[in-house]
Amino acid sequence: MIDTRMLGRECFAQSIAAQNTGLEVRAFASIEEWKSKRSLHPNISAILFNIGGRKMSESSVAEELRGLTTEFQDTPVIVMADSDELPQILKALECGARGYIPSSVNIGICVEAISLALAGGVFVPASSVLAMRKALEAGGETIHPMAGMFTLRQTEVAEALRRGKANKIIAYELHLRESTVKVHIRNIMKKLRATNRTEVAFKINDMFPDDFSARHLEAYSHK
Repeated sequence: MIDTRMLGRECFAQSIAAQNTGLEVRAFASIEEWKSKRSLHPNISAILFNIGGRKMSESSVAEELRGLTTEFQDTPVIVMADSDELPQILKALECGARGYIPSSVNIGICVEAISLALAGGVFVPASSVLAMRKALEAGGETIHPMAGMFTLRQTEVAEALRRGKANKIIAYELHLRESTVKVHIRNIMKKLRATNRTEVAFKINDMFPDDFSARHLEAYSHK
């Protein structure tokens, strides 16, 4: 765990230990401190990056997170933060995070979120997803969570993958070359940190409500 606040990281480590999960937390004040002692703790299962009250919209925070997810591609990086605002969560996912845990959740949910990331899933707080859905249902000025993650074409291709369509069908329906569809799929997989098209469909279904994509595409048409 990386957290600049000593009390925060020590309390978290002790809370995890009290849950008897078998997880052992090593807490550090900064990425640099952890790296200087990495030889003492070579086997890590996950990295918890606590940004506290800072925002993912801050370039320095985003760069730190990208640096971690790029350097440790095989290790899930989970962001912990005081904010549960949807744009902050989406920015974290865009930077490669495999989960986002707001400080409003209890320790039990926190443990489950870590377990989900270790199993290859992505944790997003339900409160933020529900807030997004209510905004979509209310109409008018809405929040479109994938707008900052995918282009219009990528959203269309991602929706087709979600429905289990083959590349040839996607190319035919979207009036694209099959080679172009493959490029879009590779970019989608990279953004979602997915290893195959099945995982893309799973992650999108896991992250967003079933009726999201159609509304999102409609929103693009009005831009």
